[in-house]
Amino acid sequence: MQLHIEASNGIPIYEQICRQVKFAIANKALQVGEHVPSVREMAGRIAVNPNTVSRAYRDLQTDGVLIPIRGTGLAVTPEAPAKCNAERLDLIRDRLRIVLAEAHHNQITPDEIRQLVESELHRLESLDADNSLKPVTTGETA
Repeated sequence: MQLHIEASNGIPIYEQICRQVKFAIANKALQVGEHVPSVREMAGRIAVNPNTVSRAYRDLQTDGVLIPIRGTGLAVTPEAPAKCNAERLDLIRDRLRIVLAEAHHNQITPDEIRQLVESELHRLESLDADNSLKPVTTGETA
């Protein structure tokens, strides 16, 4: 699991950690029962204060996403995939609402919006197809 933290994006770092762990679970990069890195290890990987990682992990436990396993650390709960997927969809839905409200405010018609969405989906599908043709290189993974 590799996190990408941006200190200047306005989202608190602990919240970025929470979101990215949840997205990793929703994307099945983290599986039920799998352990997350220790606080010290994660803090070192992303170069943040261990207290920040601790806060994120506490929030993830409160949300029912992680559970402490005695003697081994924190693991993904059986309920986490459904919770994380629902939260991911809610976040995307909220972002879409903002964009759609802006489009409506700027008098872009529903048909124009549909055309834009279809065009962007097609572009993403093309990018996915292009990436699947590229050779996979090995490298350090988190």
